[in-house]
Amino acid sequence: MASDVGRIHHKVHKDRVISTFPKCFHEQAVVDKNHDFDPRTREMCRSHQAVSVGLKICKMIIIGDVGVGKTSLVSRFCKESFDKDYKATIGVDFEVERFEILGCPFTLQMWDTAGQERFQCIAAAYYRGAHVVTIVFDLSDIQSLKNARIWLQSAMKENQGQTNIKVFLVGTKRDLVTDAAYRDIEREAVEIAKNLGAEYWAASASTGENVKKFFSRVAALAFETSILKESEKRANSSNRIGDGGLVRVTDNSESKSSDKGSQCCKSG
Repeated sequence: MASDVGRIHHKVHKDRVISTFPKCFHEQAVVDKNHDFDPRTREMCRSHQAVSVGLKICKMIIIGDVGVGKTSLVSRFCKESFDKDYKATIGVDFEVERFEILGCPFTLQMWDTAGQERFQCIAAAYYRGAHVVTIVFDLSDIQSLKNARIWLQSAMKENQGQTNIKVFLVGTKRDLVTDAAYRDIEREAVEIAKNLGAEYWAASASTGENVKKFFSRVAALAFETSILKESEKRANSSNRIGDGGLVRVTDNSESKSSDKGSQCCKSG
């Protein structure tokens, strides 16, 4: 098992290696207030249990109004490129990035969905089974922020019954707004994020500001959620086995007691 872990070092870019817990962007709008990996996560990774169990692949859907910069955000992270010429996504685009988190392999699937209404019936089909929902809005377009709730409702409609879905609200095009304008929209964005149960981020695909930090944060949180879920499953499984044994012992005792009682009656 240890050799398997060692081999992934040759497949993962150094920017995708995570050994410390990535920080949040804004303390007032987070999905996880911890500042380090859970001790159970570290222990499972240290003993290599996480390599063979849990969620190895995280499905992340990226949704939001047309033209807010969803594709540019993904392209900046995956290809380190930025195309100034806007090209609308038709249906759904798909990218895969491999990480090494605490020495364990982890894959992030990014489903970049179209924002145009005519493609919604196609895109919505790809919302299902999401572990992470990222709603993107344009920091220079307040209406795209106000539409965030509608996008989240659409995503959750396709994931009814799903638990532990992480939600992020990401404002793009930070380089296009002044600091004064940004401060105003940030206040509203943070409040909306808190109401949606989302974590807030601001980024720029053009300059690359906060892009790697954001995706690293997503990967780390999704990875930890997976490992802790597996840890709880194992604990519950052990408890069930133990409880079952106790029940059987109790039943046997009662049976023996009953037999003895009947024998006493017969002998009397």
